[in-house]
Amino acid sequence: MLEINNLKKNYKNGTHALKGVSFNVKEGEFVSILGPSGSGKTTLLRSINGLETIENGEIIFNNKKINKKTLPDVQRKTGMIFQEFNLVNNLSSINNVLCGVLNSSNKFLSMFYLFTKEQKLEALQALKTVNLLEKSYNRVDQLSGGQRQRVGIARAIIKKPLLLLADEPVASLDPKAALSIMNLLKQINKDFNITIICNLHQTELAMKFSDRAIGLSNGKVIFDQEAKFLNRYVNKLYS
Repeated sequence: MLEINNLKKNYKNGTHALKGVSFNVKEGEFVSILGPSGSGKTTLLRSINGLETIENGEIIFNNKKINKKTLPDVQRKTGMIFQEFNLVNNLSSINNVLCGVLNSSNKFLSMFYLFTKEQKLEALQALKTVNLLEKSYNRVDQLSGGQRQRVGIARAIIKKPLLLLADEPVASLDPKAALSIMNLLKQINKDFNITIICNLHQTELAMKFSDRAIGLSNGKVIFDQEAKFLNRYVNKLYS
């Protein structure tokens, strides 16, 4: 499904965000990326879906090397969930979800949020999947943090992605809402066989919901283990 080989990323301010990161992800896996702030977790996910360019190394997705030619196809098959939701506050839940199909819609009609009946039905189904159908026509700035993240997840899955990238999806949520969101991501992973890579700070959530956990520190992978053995490596990661 995904192969990352010797990935490196440097920023103009001199920050070496990724220093030769390598790992593989199998189809249907739920993989958590753990590490302190500044370890390179966000840069890693943004590199996979083309939001960041890479200096060295390669990413192979679905048997194709990611480059300028293949990137549009990769982005169509990849969904992204953001820590701060990345929603349009003055739009309804359904219109935010429909933003997930903008790249595959008529550009002129998309400017005015004019979508087909089929697309609207798909958006409603996505909201039903995240248990938010009753809030379909509420403005998202009227929703709780957990509900807003559910809209973000619905926006990501309306594309029917092969791979879902979640960047700290529960960092700004209370523990109850965080647990609910992680349960939802695990359900999506199992029910739709969508591969998930999830950046987390909470080791207990990684152990509970992940198949594997990868530790990232100072831009380098320091462990790649079954999540159930995570306790053995936590001190090494945050020391």
